[in-house]
Amino acid sequence: MLKNIDTDAACEILFKLPVGRGTETVALENALNRVVCDEIRAAIPVPPFNRSPYDGYAFRGEDTLGASRGTPAALRLTEEIPAGAQPRFGVGAGEAAKILTGAPIPDGADSTIKYENTEFTEDEVRIFEPVKPYTDIVYAGSDVMPGDVLAPEGTIVSAPVISSLANQGVARLDVFAKPVVAVISTGTELRQPGEALRPAEIYNSNTHTLSAYLSGFGAAPVNYGVVPDEPEAIAALIDGALRDSDMVVTTGGASVGDYDWAVRSAELLGAEVLFWKASLRPGGAMMAAVKDGKTLLSLSGNPAAAVIGLLRVAAPYIKKLCGRSSCFFPEISVALREPFKKSSPKLRILRGRLEIEDSRAYFAEGSSQGSEAISSLAGCDLLGEIPLGSPPLPAGTVIKAYRLDV
Repeated sequence: MLKNIDTDAACEILFKLPVGRGTETVALENALNRVVCDEIRAAIPVPPFNRSPYDGYAFRGEDTLGASRGTPAALRLTEEIPAGAQPRFGVGAGEAAKILTGAPIPDGADSTIKYENTEFTEDEVRIFEPVKPYTDIVYAGSDVMPGDVLAPEGTIVSAPVISSLANQGVARLDVFAKPVVAVISTGTELRQPGEALRPAEIYNSNTHTLSAYLSGFGAAPVNYGVVPDEPEAIAALIDGALRDSDMVVTTGGASVGDYDWAVRSAELLGAEVLFWKASLRPGGAMMAAVKDGKTLLSLSGNPAAAVIGLLRVAAPYIKKLCGRSSCFFPEISVALREPFKKSSPKLRILRGRLEIEDSRAYFAEGSSQGSEAISSLAGCDLLGEIPLGSPPLPAGTVIKAYRLDV
């Protein structure tokens, strides 16, 4: 068992664990934010035929050569083509077809013109300037060609992806099944929201908070509630949860002390402990173990510390478990908006916001950085890193930060 390991090493240990993923088929209208399990390619061109970009007339450009206000090109109208109708006639020399937006271009026509740029009767349209052939036509396949990749494996289905699939006539698609993640809070002092508090008790926010983050990653969290600080009870609940889920996340009992039961409970289960404690603050009180190919992750009982441990160390593995191809938060360089006045014997994670001023990116630190300050995550879109061994840092110091996408 590794102890007090480097933060990146802890992240790598988890990320390298093998994962098994199921698949399922969902209706297109239920596919938003699901993860594509097989590459999807276009089967038909988009648009599927040459069409008009607006209401007007379709004709041969060569028939307008030399047209002017004094000597317009007068073209005989053959038909009117509304959207959704197939042209009945081709367009020959000296002819034009009235055409509406989105309607197919008739054979022989190679240009269109807006109706407001012409004069017309029921039988004839007059054009007052030359129009080059192949002008103002939306060509088949100009957006998508057959064989184009619409969604690589691991793509999160977004609104544009849904639009692309609908344009192909796709009604159902194969996606990765959401991994079931059991979430458990340990602590005799904890009560569930809605219950009355007695002296020295607090409400359990961790299972609800972590479940929300897990849902954002693409997992299906199951709230197993609270278990007292008793190793046998903790181990029994985790054992059952492991049988019914793909991963178990617990909070509390991952630090050092008489009432910290994470390692003891894992040992009672017969799980292999991968590491205990990582060198970061807050969030370093964590443990990872595996049993029967499933992962047990124990995080700090302090709410903000639990979230930071989840985001900084475990998020890439959980995204991988969900089938996502992009698993790591984007890294950017930012300048400290305010000085950071503490030394950092461990890697320190700050919660903050990205601010842009005079084309420079700044890290605006949140009002509270305490390990219990869950309110500091509201509006937080950056996790900033103060490197291990850093002295107090002045404002303007450039640090690494991670853009959060949950």
